[in-house]
Formats: sequence, C-alpha cells, structure tokens
Amino acid sequence: MLKSRGYLAFIVGLCLTLATCQIVLTAQRHQIRSNFERDAEKVVRDTETRLQTYFDVLLAIKGVYALDDGMDRQRFQRYVNELKLDQRYPGFQAIQFVRRVPEQRLQEFSNSIRKAGYPAFSVHPASSLPLHYVIEYTEPLKGNEAAFGLDLAALPPHLRALQLGRDSGQIVATERITLVQDSSGEPGFVARAPVYRNGALLQTAAQREAALVGFVAIVFKVNTLMREVIDPAMLEHLHVRIQDRGYRQDATPLTPSAHTLMYDSRAGSAAAAAAPAALEDLAAQMPMVVGMRQWQVEVQGHAGSRYTRAPWPVVLIGIAGVIISALIAALLVSTRRMTVARHGLEYSLAELERQKLKVEQARADLAALTETLKQAQTNLLTSEKMASLGALVAGVAHELNTPIGNSLLTASALSDMVRELEHKLANDGGLKRSALEAHMQDARKACDIMNSSLTRAADLITSFKQVAVDQASGQRRRFKLDDVVHDTLATYAAQLRRSACNVTVDLPAGVEFDSYPGSLSQVLSNLIGNSLLHGFDGRDCGAIRIEGRLESPDAVTLRFIDDGVGMSPGTLRKIFDPFFTTKLGQGGSGLGMNIVYNIVTGVLRGTIQVESQAGQGTTVTLVLPLQLPPEEQPLQA
Repeated sequence: MLKSRGYLAFIVGLCLTLATCQIVLTAQRHQIRSNFERDAEKVVRDTETRLQTYFDVLLAIKGVYALDDGMDRQRFQRYVNELKLDQRYPGFQAIQFVRRVPEQRLQEFSNSIRKAGYPAFSVHPASSLPLHYVIEYTEPLKGNEAAFGLDLAALPPHLRALQLGRDSGQIVATERITLVQDSSGEPGFVARAPVYRNGALLQTAAQREAALVGFVAIVFKVNTLMREVIDPAMLEHLHVRIQDRGYRQDATPLTPSAHTLMYDSRAGSAAAAAAPAALEDLAAQMPMVVGMRQWQVEVQGHAGSRYTRAPWPVVLIGIAGVIISALIAALLVSTRRMTVARHGLEYSLAELERQKLKVEQARADLAALTETLKQAQTNLLTSEKMASLGALVAGVAHELNTPIGNSLLTASALSDMVRELEHKLANDGGLKRSALEAHMQDARKACDIMNSSLTRAADLITSFKQVAVDQASGQRRRFKLDDVVHDTLATYAAQLRRSACNVTVDLPAGVEFDSYPGSLSQVLSNLIGNSLLHGFDGRDCGAIRIEGRLESPDAVTLRFIDDGVGMSPGTLRKIFDPFFTTKLGQGGSGLGMNIVYNIVTGVLRGTIQVESQAGQGTTVTLVLPLQLPPEEQPLQA
C-alpha cells in the first residue's frame, strides 16, 4: 500500500513534468516564429522606409521645378549637392533630369548642350522618333558619363515607364535593368517623377502629355541599396530575395525567374555554399509596391543561434521534475513509515537522518531553480529597456508632427500665392511693383517658416538617432554630458509637454566623458519616466531640474530633482528592489529603478543616492567617473 502511493505520486509528477516540457517546447517554437516574422517585417519596413526617403527627395526636386521649370545645370547641380545624399542616405547611383525633346528640336538641343561646355555631347543611341527623352543632367557626373545624353525613348523598358509616369503624374519605377554606366552587370532600376510646365492644366492624361517638360530621376543599383538597408548581422540568419512581379495595372504578374530577380542576399557570396540549412517552417513572402511596380520579398530563415531552440530549459525542467517527483513520492512513503514506526525510537532517528539527506538534495535543486529565476529576471530587464526605447520612438514621432505639418501648410499657402500671382499676370495684363514686393515678402516668410520647421524636424531626428543608437548598441565612446542630456530630453519633449512639465537644465559646458552614453541616456529616461508616472500622478503640472557639478577632476555629480509627490520612508527603502512598484497593474513594472541602480553601479562605475519625503519631491544624486579604466568592461545591468 505504501509503495503504491509512492508510485502513483511519482507517475503523476512525471506526467506533469512531461506536460511542462511540452509547453516550454511549444512556447519556444512560437517565440522563434515570432522573432523570424519580426525580422522579416523589419527587412520590408526598412526597405520601404529607405525607398520612401529617396522618393521624397525626388518629389522635393520636382517641387523645385514646379517653382521654376527653366532650372539650368548649375542650379540643379548646386541643389543636388546641398542634399548631401551620399553622406546622409547612401545607396543610390545618380540623380538625373530627363528632357522631353521633339524630333525637330533635337539638333538645336544638342548644340545648346555643346555650347554649355560639353563639346563631345551626343544623343545616343541614334534614332528617328517623334519624341526623344534625353538625360540632360546627371549628378554626380563622374562615373555616370555613359548615361549623359542617353535617349530613353529608344529603350522599350524605359519608354514604358516614362509613358506611365507622364500619364499618371506619379513616381514610376522601371523593371530590372542593367545600368549603362555599370560594367558589373548588377541589377538596377530607375525611379522617375514627371515635371510639367508651370500653370498648365493637368486634369487629364492628354493635358499632362501636352504639359510635360521632362522627368527627375534617381538611379539605383539594388545590391548597393540593400547593403545600406539590411543589417549584415541579420543576413547571417536570413536569406532575402526580391522578385519583380510587374506593374500593378498589368493583368498577369510576371513569373519569377532570373530576369525578374532584383536582389539575392546570397548571390555572389563566398559564404553562400557553406550557408546553414534552411528551416522549412520559417519562410515568408510579403508584397511591396515600389513606384507602381509590385515587388515580392521572399525571406527564409536558417538554422543557427537566432532560430534554434535552446535545449537547456527543457532538460533543466525535466531533471528538476523527476527529482521533485521522486522527492514527493519518497516523502509520502517516508511520512507513512514514520507514522507506522513512531513507537520505535531507534527507527525514528534513522528515518530522520534519511529525511535530512533528502532535504539537502531538495535545497540543491532549489538553488538550481533560483539560478533559472535570475536568468528570467535578466530577460525581463532587457525587455524593459526595449520598451523604453519604443516609448522614445512614439514620442519623437508625435513631436515630428508639428514641424512637418507646419511645412506642409506653408508649402500649400506658398502654392496658393503662386497661383494667385499667375492669375494676376494672366488676367490683369501686368503686375504692380507693390504687389510683386508683397508677394516676394510673403514667399520669403514662407521659406523661412519651412526652413525653421524642417531644421527642427532634422534636429529631432538627429537627437533620436543618437539616443537610439547609443541605447541599442551599448558601445563605449567619448561624449559630452550636455549633448546626451539634450538628446534624451528631446526624445521626451512630447510627453513632457503633454504633462505640462517644466524642465530646467544647469550643466557645465564642455564636460567630456569616456564611458557609455547609451547607459547614461537609459538612466535619465527611466528617471523622467518615474517622475511622469509616479511623481506627477494626479497633478496638472510639474517641474524637473537637472544640474551637474564638476566636484573633482575625475568625477561629476549629477542631480535629478522633481517637485512631485515624493515617497514615504517605506517606499524609499524598497526603491531599488526588483519588481517593487506602487503602480502595479497601472503601467509600472517595478524594474525601472532596479535597472537604474544596476547601470549606475555596474556599467558606469558610479554611485547613486535617493532623497525624498512625502509631498516634497524627490532628488536623485549620481556621482559618475569621467573616464573608465581601459581594461574595464561593462557589467550586465
């Protein structure tokens, strides 16, 4: 009877252990699939974002032509150079202007180019067509000489894209082509936007055809573009292919083949032959529209560290489950035996000794489980940091709405003023000097507003990029304290303004650290988040003050002060405890100040002290070394 109860408990424990192992395996599979889908979506999203950036540049150049469709070569070159795309968004081959030239004006057009300083200019290939589409400007010219003077009307793939763009008025991309200026034979494509004569009616396709002046274009080599878009580390685990399926209005999509393959991440790679085996359950196909053409992005996951299940949690759970089941079974049997043999003192002492040994074994098992719990806590801390970075993204996106909206509104107003001026010129037979001066003054104000708004947007993006890169990479570098504080506050501008929070910064200029800016930014982000969530809870406004003092030649004292509701002595004693929060279930995870403590003491090698009283605000004092020792490595926060 005693053994039967023990066997039953042991079997039940084994069944529970097997069920738990199965649950963990299923969760791992779901997690791997989720990671793969997130990586695949990131590839498509990053590609669309980069292409949209270039298309926005294309529309900006088109907008310049909308103001003056007689732009000459020098102004076109100066405008393109000012964009500095090769530094800010590398990945393109050239920016061009394609001129629409009737057959009867072709010779006159060629002569004008030669007189402008290009005596060897010629339109090629030679052809006799009613209309010619000639590449008149190409920047940079060096390396793209073969495209200068190219007649796109003689090339069917280019001609169809030009006709679609002319009739639709939209940006149109070509099919896969081999660029005339590229001897490597890599796949390429060209995106073009039509430029129409100022003041012309553009309601119908016939009107747009009659008003067409030419096209502005950006030329891409797809391999060069994708190297700038996809993280090389991600390609160690993914195989990415992009197929061109044709124009959206085509009745039948193109069949995937070598002629429609726009990009293959493993093509020409020495590591392609040694690539790990593909995982059949990790494959995705996602559509993407690029300039009226349909691209299909095919992503395949490969076996490796990123998409391989970790066996140790299952093994650990199995071992622990067997041990615990055996202990429970043994405990049932031994307890019953102790009850039966309680009349014998000697037998009781022997049984007690056996139970002591079993308890020691259980303690060892619990120690192993405690280590597993610590690892889980580390994973939660990492998730908290990523959630903080996501909040920064949302804040910056909200903050960008205002300057971009102002720019769009001002651009619309400027367009209306131009149309009004054109109407006066056309209907009044002339224009007074006062009206012209008033128009010029309004136009100058509009330009100043757009310049100020776009400069603000650029500054916000620069600040966010620096904070995001620092927090994501965790690299040590030299940085200035006031720059990191400014960038962090810039990413929280929307939340601070929404909470009516006034921020004052008092920092010594030029204080330079050799440390980890991402970690310092994470500390400031968590302190700001604590003030907004806890300190100003139930209040319409608040104030934050960040001040720093160079207390010694090798250390800075940084104080973060808010005038919030403060903390009670009991809360203050537990402020750094993991999972302790006064907002449980209301947005607080209990890890924010624990992360701050670990970063300050472990990564930044400093000290932290918190002073607070109920109703009198909170002061957080950090003492940070200006330079970490060369051999010092960052600890896991």
